This record gives sequence, structure tokens and C-alpha cells, in this order.
Amino acid sequence: MHRTKVRIVEDALDANNTIARANRADFDRHGVTVVNLMSAPGAGKTTLLERVLGPGIDGVRVGVLEGDVQGSLDADRLADLHVPVTQINTDSGFGGECHLDANMVRSALDAVPLADIDLLIIENVGNLVCPAEFRVGEDARIMVSSVAEGADKPLKYPLMFRTCELVIVNKLDLLDHVDFDLDLYLHHLDAVHPGVARMLVSARTGEGVDELREWLRRLPDRAAVPA
Repeated sequence: MHRTKVRIVEDALDANNTIARANRADFDRHGVTVVNLMSAPGAGKTTLLERVLGPGIDGVRVGVLEGDVQGSLDADRLADLHVPVTQINTDSGFGGECHLDANMVRSALDAVPLADIDLLIIENVGNLVCPAEFRVGEDARIMVSSVAEGADKPLKYPLMFRTCELVIVNKLDLLDHVDFDLDLYLHHLDAVHPGVARMLVSARTGEGVDELREWLRRLPDRAAVPA
């Protein structure tokens, strides 16, 4: 029985990876670089995107694919910035999943104006477990972690942190108001993903946002370099 369950999981991930490669081929054909933006609920992904995309990214046309279980609250906020936003709800035909997978993303691609953008940011469903397991055809993954979540999160959810190219510590403006040891957090981060790029940011005040904007601006150049 245990082997059967393992086989089912492996088959599901293999199928997902096949679709992810098809997604990636479509993105490459249109010259679109893709970021998978992940976090726990409430870490500040949408507010961070508002800060980054409000002024825009010099020379980069950005679109957003917004993942939620229900509703379009976050997509509506981003649409006010006059960037193309496409909504995916996982409760509509996908069983209310706590993550986006490659098939969900593929189902929405007809609505994404790939010919008119250079960078697609996929804002994944807020969850620290499942999104890390499912590639969607992205070039890079960004993990947003807030100081309100505690310094132990890299140790408790190592796969999420291990699979990312960039880890953002958000809500620095709350450091004086929460019990959070930043040095300990970074020590735990290095334990699970040594040397991973990290940024210290406050989406509320704007601290560190210019650095993130520049990281995103340079991403297409980095993605074009063979691994």
C-alpha cells in the first residue's frame, strides 16, 4: 500500500512536469520570463507587487497571473495599476487546491497576453507546503517570508526555501513590534539553502523595494544564460 501511494505521487509529479515543460516552451516562444512568487498567507505578496509595479520596471512589460482559491480581491488591486492581470481560482474545476500546478497555469494561458509582456509574475496561492512541489514552467522562484511568521520557518518548511532563487524577508517595519530574531532566521535559512540570495524589505514603507525591482529587471538576462 505504501509503495502504491508513492507511485501515485510520482506519477502525478511526472505528469505535472510534462505540462510544465509545455508551458515553458510557450513562454520561451514568446520571449517571456516567468517568476513563481510564493509565500504563506498574509506575508505581503500582493502589497509588495503593488509597490514594485506601481512605478513600473524600466524597460520591462509585466503581466500577472493571480492564483487564489476563491475571489479576485488581489487581482482587482493589481489591475488598478494598469498591468494585465489574469485570475485563476482553484475552486473552479480544480478542487479548491492550495497551490497552482502546471495544468492550472496552462488552462489560463489563452487569457494571458504573452505577446505583449516580457515578464510574467505568477502569484501563487498562499501556502508553505504544496506550491514548492509543483513546477509551472517558471524561470525563477521567489519566496516571501514576513517577520510576523517567526524565525523557525526555514527549518519547518525547508523545501519551500530550498527551491527558491530569492528569499525576501518582508514587513521589516514590524521588527520592533514582534518577537522575531532576524539573525537566527538567516542562520536557519543558510542551513537549508546555503548562500541563497535574500533581501530585507518593507512593502509598507518601500524599504528594499528598489533592490527587488532591479532584481526583476535583470532577471530576463540571467534566465538567458545557460545553466
